[in-house]
Amino acid sequence: RGQLVRVGSAEWLATEGVDGGNAAPVVQEAAASGHAPIAVGVDGALSLVLGVTDPVRAESAAGVARLRSLGLRVVLASGDRLEVAQALARQVGIDEVRAPLRPEDKAELVSELHRTSGSVAMVGDGINDAPALAQAQVGIAMGTGTDVAMQSAAVTLVRGDLHGIVRARRLSRATMANIRQNLCFAFVFNALAVPIAAGVLYPWTGLLLNPMIASAAMSASSITVITNALRLRRVRLG
Repeated sequence: RGQLVRVGSAEWLATEGVDGGNAAPVVQEAAASGHAPIAVGVDGALSLVLGVTDPVRAESAAGVARLRSLGLRVVLASGDRLEVAQALARQVGIDEVRAPLRPEDKAELVSELHRTSGSVAMVGDGINDAPALAQAQVGIAMGTGTDVAMQSAAVTLVRGDLHGIVRARRLSRATMANIRQNLCFAFVFNALAVPIAAGVLYPWTGLLLNPMIASAAMSASSITVITNALRLRRVRLG
């Protein structure tokens, strides 16, 4: 009772005048093992160092490997200490790490990668990820994360599984290919049918389209587009 307790990073406690003693080796050891060191100072003296970590999901390494097999550049952007982020990156097979980053730093990183590498997909689940999710060309939020992250992203993965990114990418590519096919069908149909309906061939051939035939042809065009779109249900996402 009556004691002043400060909890935070060892660096922050030092700025508050808390004597860290010989805690530096402990902090470094915790960070190197992938644990974020949290220091506890009581009445101006360091009393305890806690190592906190988020467990890596069992499927994360396989998910990263699948993304890299698609030729995608995978970068880990973290607000943790560099040593902590590097330890976690080694567990899942990520070579490029940027840390420690504040929320605005993550958004700037997205802009930098967009300028140098093209379109950027940002995956995040926390409040600190929201600016970067909004900045990215494709923001992907984990459904297990915060509401702010999901509101800032364009895509939400309900299960919070990295394999969902691969499935979403395959579905989006198949959808865009389907859209281009439908546009091609519509363009060819209209390029042939509309001039005939307008009477372009009438002076030479006397050919005109009966309104009933034209209506049936338009219906057939719509059916063709819808049928082609339904092929998306057969796309293999796994």
